[in-house]
Amino acid sequence: MLTSEEKTQIIKKYNIHETDTGSAEVQIALLTEEIQRLLGHLKENKNDNHSRRGLLKMVAKRRKLLKYLQSNDEKKYNEIVKKLGL
Repeated sequence: MLTSEEKTQIIKKYNIHETDTGSAEVQIALLTEEIQRLLGHLKENKNDNHSRRGLLKMVAKRRKLLKYLQSNDEKKYNEIVKKLGL
């Protein structure tokens, strides 16, 4: 789980304008960070199936947001993929 300070830092890094907190780019960045943390947790706790299900839901949501961004703005899609290393 991300702390509010970490979320604020990620939002500042990926926002489009000053008050942006919900654009596709910001959501993708937040989901990517959550996914990375959850992967670390699942490496230690292999039998945690509830968290594994949550991970799969996050990955699916990120995939949908990436698909949306790709169809609407190819340039922003390429930038976010490059920044996040996806």
